[in-house]
Amino acid sequence: MSWMPCADPDMDSHECPSNVEMVIIPRTHDIGGFEVQRALPFAKRRMVGPFIFWDQMGPGEFVTGNGIDVRPHPHIGLSTVTYLFKGTMDHKDSLGTNMRITPGDVNLMTAGKGIVHSERTGMDVREQPHGLFGIQSWLAQPKSHEQGDCAFTHIGKNDLPSFNDNGITGRVIMGEFQGLKSPAPMQWDTLYVDCIIDDGKTLEIPALAEERALYLLDGQVEFAHVTYDSGRMLVLAPNETVTLKAKGRVHLLILGGATMDGPRKIWWNFVASDPEILEQAKSDWKERRFPVVPNDEEEFIPLPDGS
Repeated sequence: MSWMPCADPDMDSHECPSNVEMVIIPRTHDIGGFEVQRALPFAKRRMVGPFIFWDQMGPGEFVTGNGIDVRPHPHIGLSTVTYLFKGTMDHKDSLGTNMRITPGDVNLMTAGKGIVHSERTGMDVREQPHGLFGIQSWLAQPKSHEQGDCAFTHIGKNDLPSFNDNGITGRVIMGEFQGLKSPAPMQWDTLYVDCIIDDGKTLEIPALAEERALYLLDGQVEFAHVTYDSGRMLVLAPNETVTLKAKGRVHLLILGGATMDGPRKIWWNFVASDPEILEQAKSDWKERRFPVVPNDEEEFIPLPDGS
């Protein structure tokens, strides 16, 4: 998805227990009747592992005839990870990919030195009312790959390893968890898990990754006698096993990975370790030197004003 202007996330000012570094409250942006909530980047926390951008899309409903129309736009230096809980999106890119993502699937698009893609609601889906709910995140690519080749991988939900044990169920989207390993390719140590916890059950999160966070989609969790509501990202302290308790049914995502190999700059849809790479990408998009998306060539998102 293309970068959209949005107020910066906020931070919960309540005192955190020792195993929670900070609590980020996403800020909401309305894109024509559809809400997007952004937790990363945050002024006091730019990344969690390689995760440099985190948007919750919806949940929202569309009337007949309407849907998402994100016109072709470019990316460099990042991988987009799209994961849905409800609805569908049709992805097309300059590699010639044409793929519909459905709930539980993973779309992983790696930009490298440059890729262009669009995301739209299919015309068949628009024939009746429909909803959309999901997460789109960006992973910063390591310096050794940020100017490499672009790629696209689709992994169906049945190909992602799942777990179901004592009231705790979920899927391993990327990385390893509960002894299970996702088939999703990684350029950097990454952890990404979808997890549902029944009321009263506890989940132990070992120090599997150098940096970790929880994103609370639904329900309340308790850490060390402190309760946190949904709609928050909890950045966990490093090198500690954390145990949480569900207060009611809880749906959360675990994200993180190794500390990135240096800071990154974001400008619009571009991520880079070197500002000169960003300037070149600006010029290339303005002069239409990026590749086009087959069968979606008539529209595009122009470079932001004043660039």
